[in-house]
Amino acid sequence: MKQFVRGVLVVGLTVCGLTAQAQSAKLRAANKQFEDLSYVNAVRSYEDFLNTDKKKEAAETREALIKLGYSYRKLQDTRNAERIYEKLIKTYPELDSEIYLYYAQALATNGKYRDSQKMYSKYGEKQGQDLRGKRFTVSYMDMSRYYQDSASYQLRNLPINSRQADFSPMYYKNGIVFVSARDESGPVKRVFAWNQTPFLDLYFHPDTNQLHVPVSVQPTRAAVIGGGDVTKMAKPDSAADQQPLTKAEIFSRTLNTKYHEGPMTFSKDQNFIVYTRNNTSKGKSGKSSDGIKKLKLYSGVNKNGKWEDIQELPFNSNEYSVGHPAFSPDDSRLYFVSDMPGGYGGTDIYVVEYANGKWGTPVNMGKEINTEGNEMFPFVDENGFLYFSSDGHEGLGGLDVFLAELKEGIAYKGVQNVGAPINSEKDDFGFITDRNRTSGYFSSNRTKGVSDDDIYSFRRTCKQLNIFVFDAKTGTPLENADVRVIRNSTNQELRLTDVKGKMDLCLEPNMEYEFKAIKEGFAMNSVRFSTLTQSPRPVLNVSIYLQRSENTLVKGVVKTEVNQQPASGVKVTLRNDKDKSEQTVTTGPDGGYEFDMKPNAPYTLTAEKNQYATKKSQYAKNKTKAKTVSDSLGLYGVGDVFQLKNIYYDLNRFFIRPDAAKELDRVLAVLKEYPTMKIEMRSHTDARATDAYNMRLSENRARAAKDYLVSRGVQADRITAQGYGESEILNGCVDGVQCTESEHQKNRRTEFKVVSVQ
Repeated sequence: MKQFVRGVLVVGLTVCGLTAQAQSAKLRAANKQFEDLSYVNAVRSYEDFLNTDKKKEAAETREALIKLGYSYRKLQDTRNAERIYEKLIKTYPELDSEIYLYYAQALATNGKYRDSQKMYSKYGEKQGQDLRGKRFTVSYMDMSRYYQDSASYQLRNLPINSRQADFSPMYYKNGIVFVSARDESGPVKRVFAWNQTPFLDLYFHPDTNQLHVPVSVQPTRAAVIGGGDVTKMAKPDSAADQQPLTKAEIFSRTLNTKYHEGPMTFSKDQNFIVYTRNNTSKGKSGKSSDGIKKLKLYSGVNKNGKWEDIQELPFNSNEYSVGHPAFSPDDSRLYFVSDMPGGYGGTDIYVVEYANGKWGTPVNMGKEINTEGNEMFPFVDENGFLYFSSDGHEGLGGLDVFLAELKEGIAYKGVQNVGAPINSEKDDFGFITDRNRTSGYFSSNRTKGVSDDDIYSFRRTCKQLNIFVFDAKTGTPLENADVRVIRNSTNQELRLTDVKGKMDLCLEPNMEYEFKAIKEGFAMNSVRFSTLTQSPRPVLNVSIYLQRSENTLVKGVVKTEVNQQPASGVKVTLRNDKDKSEQTVTTGPDGGYEFDMKPNAPYTLTAEKNQYATKKSQYAKNKTKAKTVSDSLGLYGVGDVFQLKNIYYDLNRFFIRPDAAKELDRVLAVLKEYPTMKIEMRSHTDARATDAYNMRLSENRARAAKDYLVSRGVQADRITAQGYGESEILNGCVDGVQCTESEHQKNRRTEFKVVSVQ
C-alpha cells in the first residue's frame, strides 16, 4: 500500500555529495536494488554491506546509510529508519537538511515528540524555505489540543481486514469498496518488487451493518491516545454481531488487472467510477522517461451490472502521477492528487470541473490546502467539506486526517486536524464519513507494524445541548419558535422548538455558538455558548427568554434569481434610517434572515455578496402593532444566464415582436434597478439554413434586442450583443431531425447574461 499510493506518487532521492568513485561489489549490488525500487532487497543488501564489508571507505558507508535510511522510510519501517538516521546524524554532522527532516518525521511517527521537535528545529535552522521546521517545532509544544474530542469516538478494527494491506474504503450501495493486497487466487502469485507483497485490487463488502461499531462499546484511555490496540474496543454485544460475516469479494474482474488498482470514487448514482491504476495501455505496462510506472486515473460505466467503457482521463501523463479521486456531492467536480510540476510539495490536491461528460483543466487547490509535504486521499462529504491526509500540516506524526470547509472552492477557515483517535502517530488516511461525522471509516497502520494497513470504522457519540425558549413574563414554553444556530460567526442553520419549547443539538468541539430565538410578537433574543472548554456532563441545557414586543419582525429568504435557490454567505443588513442603527446577519444554507423593526421609523434592507449585485428594499414608517413582514430578496450574480421566456422571432426575421418587447421591458427594469450592471444579450437560432446564415441572423437579433434597450435609455456600453447561431440547440432539433414549428421556435430565443455588477 505505502509503496503504491504513498510511494509511487513521490519517488526519488537526492543524495548530494556522493562520489562516483569505484564501489565494492556489495554496494553496487545494493545500489542496483535501490535504483530498481526493490527496497526490501535493498535493505538486506545495504545491511549486509555495512555489517560484513571490512574494507569499505567512509564515503561508501555514508552513501549506504543514507540510502538504507531512505529504503526503510519507503517501507514505512520507522523504527529502523530512526535507528539509521540517528547514526547518520551522530557520525556525519554535515548532512543535507532533508536528513534532519526524515529523522524528525521518523521520531514523531514513533511517538517521540520532544526529540522530533528538536530535529524539526535543526531542520528549520538549516534551510529557510520549508515552513515545516517552524510549524512542527511549535506544534509539538502542546499536544493536548489533538485529544480534546477523543473521548467521544469509538473505533473498531474491521473483521474484513486481511494479513496484507487493506485501505481506502469508499461507500458503494449498502457496502464499501476498498483496496487490498490480500493474496491472489490461482497458482501464480505475482508480487510487487518494492516490498514483496501482492499487487493491489479492488474488493467489495456488501453490508456495512456488519461493520459498525457496537453502540455499547466504550473506548479506553489507552485505545484513544497514542493509537492503542483499538481491536479491544469492539467486542460483539448483540445477536446481530454474532451472525456470520459476509466475505469480501473481488469488486470487478473487468477493473482489476495484473497491475495495481487503487483508491476510487463513484458518481452520485453509483453507475460511474473513477479509479487509480498503474499506467497501462491495452494491457501493457507503461513507464515514464525515468523508467517509473506512474499512476493514472481511469473511468468506467456500469452497464447491466458490468463495468465497461474503461477510459483514461485526459489530464493523465506518462511523466507524473495522478490518483486518489473524489467526486463532489453533485458530481460537478473531481478532486485528485498529483505530483505534476508546479505544485507546492511532494503531492498536492487538485480539482477539475466535470460537466456533460467533459473534463475541464485541473487547478491546484492552493497553499491553504497544500504544503511542502504530501497531501493525499481527498474525500468530500455531503456538506461539500473536504477531508484529506497530510504530513505537512501540524499533526501527530505520519499522515494525519484534516478537514477544510470549502466556500466557493476556497478553504476559508484554513484546515483543521480532526484529532485523536482518528489520527495517531502513524499514518491515518482514506477517511470517509457521513454529513455530521457521526460515523464512517478510515485506514491506518497504527497497530501491527511494518507494511500493514487496516480499515477501521468509527462512531462519534454526541454531547447533547438542549435549548429551551420561554415567554420571559409567564415562563410558558414557546412552541415553533425559530432558533438560528450560528457556528463560529458564519455557519448557520435554522431549527424549530417543539411543544415543550425545546430543540436539541449535537455539540462540536472547539466551536463558538450563538443561538438566536425569534417568534412573532416577541423581541428577538440570543445567547452564546462555547465548547472551547469541556464539561464532563453528557447533556447540557441553555434557556432563552423572550420579551413580548410591539416591534415588527421582518423575515425572509435571500435567493439567487437564476435558479431561485437559497443563497448562503450573504450579508444582510437592516438599517434604521431614523437613528442610523444597524443589525447584520450572514445567511446560512437556508438563506434566511430575521430582524426586529421598531415602529415609527423608516428602514432600508440591504443584501450583499461578492460577485452579486447589491439588493436593497425600503420600508416606510410602520405605525401598526406587532406583526411579521415577509420579504424575499433575489440576487443577480456574475455569470448568471437568464432565458427570456416569451421572446421569440419569426422565421428568418430579427425584428422585435410586440410580445418580445414586453419581456425586454423586464430586462430594462433590471438594468434601471442596478445602474452599474453590465450584460450580454445572447441570441440563438434554430438549425434550419446554413451555419453562416444562422450566425449572421442571431447576431442581428442580438443587436436588435440591444438597440431596443438603448432606445429606452440604457447606456450602450452596458450591453454587448452576441449571436450564437445554431451552436446551442436546446431540444435536439439539429440538422436532419424532423421537428414541428413550435419545437424549432424554442431554439429561436434570446438570453441575457450578467457580465459584471460593479
